[in-house]
Amino acid sequence: MNLSIIALVLLGTFLFCFLVQLYFTLFVHLKLARFSVPEVSPAAAGPVTVIICARNEAENLEANLPAILTQDYPDFEVVVVNDRSWDGTKEVLRAFEAQYSNLKVVTVPETARYIAGKKFAVTMGIKAAKHEWLVFTDADCKPESSNWLMGMQQPEDAAVEIVLGYSPYTRTGGLLNALIRFETFFTAVNYLSFAIKGMPYMGVGRNMAYKKALFFKNKGFATHMHIPSGDDDLFVNANAHAGNTAIQIHPDTFMHTDPKRTWGAYLKQKKRHFGAGKMYKARHKFILSAQIIVQFLFYVLLTAMFCLRETQLIAAGLFILSILIRALVYPRLLIKLGYPGLRWWFPLLDILLFIFLVFNGILSIFVKKVQWK
Repeated sequence: MNLSIIALVLLGTFLFCFLVQLYFTLFVHLKLARFSVPEVSPAAAGPVTVIICARNEAENLEANLPAILTQDYPDFEVVVVNDRSWDGTKEVLRAFEAQYSNLKVVTVPETARYIAGKKFAVTMGIKAAKHEWLVFTDADCKPESSNWLMGMQQPEDAAVEIVLGYSPYTRTGGLLNALIRFETFFTAVNYLSFAIKGMPYMGVGRNMAYKKALFFKNKGFATHMHIPSGDDDLFVNANAHAGNTAIQIHPDTFMHTDPKRTWGAYLKQKKRHFGAGKMYKARHKFILSAQIIVQFLFYVLLTAMFCLRETQLIAAGLFILSILIRALVYPRLLIKLGYPGLRWWFPLLDILLFIFLVFNGILSIFVKKVQWK
């Protein structure tokens, strides 16, 4: 077959994108698919402090806090930081304090001399913690089981200072919910896989743990206190490395979270996350940007090749091969990470997620102001 110069350029670039896409699938994400999940330890290694920051979370605290306060763990406390709430959070926490001796409430006063934002609340919670090993989650999260803390405790390997957990979103039905869960799945696949590969770059504050000493040794959030988000991923990005980071994805340790219910709320949430990503280390930004750019070019070039009669069959063949290879990995991971129902919609959701990420990236250029709660 004699191809024109334009067709050859399109084909060469498309083939390059195809190979890069396969690299991430087969040499990064497949590591997580093959990861052997050990059973949760039946014994506690040491005392633990759970830290939750709450701003106007009265309803969520009533629904979720008991499952955390009653974990099957012999020695732990729960520190809840009430960050200037006005919805009855104070009264809810006061009632829980009378019922549970392992609950400690810290209050951020409503005064101009205090720094607003979640990072300040997290810092207050860490300072109030009496134990070295800190486990973090949010008020709208509920653990899968009473073994959550047993799985998120300090590992036997003393070198481990950070444990990255997993927090899937609850299924509620509808396209938005499916997209949120699929996007969360791919985010988790990426950061968990790279952690296994020896290059941890982020974690999710809904379910992660680290040592108090690590926080203070590296001056907490000092380098990115001006960023509204990043109390989780930016801290991990700055302090995690191959020797001090482990992952925990046993189903008993999943921390379930209620997703956003409207497109506007979800876009606002993703805007905060996008802002934090700008502060990642250069090599991490390069790799993550390459993933998005290659995926974008893959679909753009695929469309262009379908417009040329001489490259239509080649484009179709490579696209089908890409889907088949990826379908051997990602549906397996969807089952492993608690989303078995989404595996049947994998090809469609993959395309929809790409469209959403491009749209969100463009929107983030024009929408600058974001805040926590």
